[in-house]
Amino acid sequence: MNHSERVTVLVGVTGGIAAYKSCELVRALIKRGYRVKVVMTEAATEFVTPLTFRTLTNEPVAVSLWEDDPSAPVHHISLADEADVCVIAPCTANVIAKIAHGRADDLLTTSVLATEAPIVIAPAMNVHMWRDEVTQSNVAALHARGVVFVEPAAGELACGDIGEGRLAPVEEIAAAVTVEAERARDLAGRTVLVTAGGTQEPIDPVRYIGNRSSGKTGFAIAAEAARRGARVTLVTGPTHLADPFEVEVVRIQTALEMHAAVMARVGEADAVVASAAVADFRPAETVSGKIKKDSIPEAITLVRNPDILAELGERDLGGVRIGFAAETSEVERHAREKLEAKRCHMVVANDVSDPALGFGTEANSVLFVTRAGVESSGVLLKRTIAREICDRLSRLLAGGHTA
Repeated sequence: MNHSERVTVLVGVTGGIAAYKSCELVRALIKRGYRVKVVMTEAATEFVTPLTFRTLTNEPVAVSLWEDDPSAPVHHISLADEADVCVIAPCTANVIAKIAHGRADDLLTTSVLATEAPIVIAPAMNVHMWRDEVTQSNVAALHARGVVFVEPAAGELACGDIGEGRLAPVEEIAAAVTVEAERARDLAGRTVLVTAGGTQEPIDPVRYIGNRSSGKTGFAIAAEAARRGARVTLVTGPTHLADPFEVEVVRIQTALEMHAAVMARVGEADAVVASAAVADFRPAETVSGKIKKDSIPEAITLVRNPDILAELGERDLGGVRIGFAAETSEVERHAREKLEAKRCHMVVANDVSDPALGFGTEANSVLFVTRAGVESSGVLLKRTIAREICDRLSRLLAGGHTA
């Protein structure tokens, strides 16, 4: 992410008659104080020339994947890294389909696939193309991934048909970009401590008591908070996930190790997002050698692990405290009890009895429980839920922790 003082907006232009309105969008964004860079598809150059955008932005305009200058950086990566927000206006049905399915066969789609920046799409196409179930399925898939759509307007289209498909008003698109630009920096200067994954409480060197947490949500939260400018530390139990970019990762195994790691760092935190599934109990004794089958004890004595979130609440540590509740029944009631008992500002709760959601899956459906009420996320990808959590975290921090 570009952390310079000036926000960089990458404007993608695709091949449609509404491409001329992208010139107005670029001017509107520049007037709002943004640095604007433009990337065009080859088809877009049939409607507006790169020279027009170069004149408006005073920046090079990118069209081809094949950079003429061998000393220049890899173009689609440099554009992706520079962008704080990416907006595609107009966006054709073809480009929506390519982005939805991860195709990257030109400079625009490779840049979109490579960027960590939020994406805004303003579609423009024939009404029948927009209403087609394939297009709507692609739009729904991108919605679930957190892409923001500025819905097309209705009216007379260039082809003579009447209906929705006209590019939305320029000011409406610019307003959506502004919202994303503000979100892209809303955690700048904040320090966020995230816990993730499950803990493993050893019985012997081979066996342990554990749970099914994959850590995906916690890792997504850490990545999202870092992308939005926060200094992030992620304390995680064993997972197979790669370290998020620009995040300090502390890997632990047991609940006692997680407790020590959190308590050593919480004093610097403006917020703690405790998504880890910390084991409530551990064996009272760990056997140094593997227990053989003929020596298996009839019972294992368990002792209670420290309740990290409860201790943070009791000691009023960590600023904003967001807890998680994985339940199999009466999800809202248990979440409300946890909110009060552990003095959280919000509890994110979900029903893990549904095998299609929760542990190990890419998607989830959660409740955001605060003293002000309850909101449901609906079924979303976990990285989109992470974005929703960071939205609420930002508001809690800005509002002095009131929910």
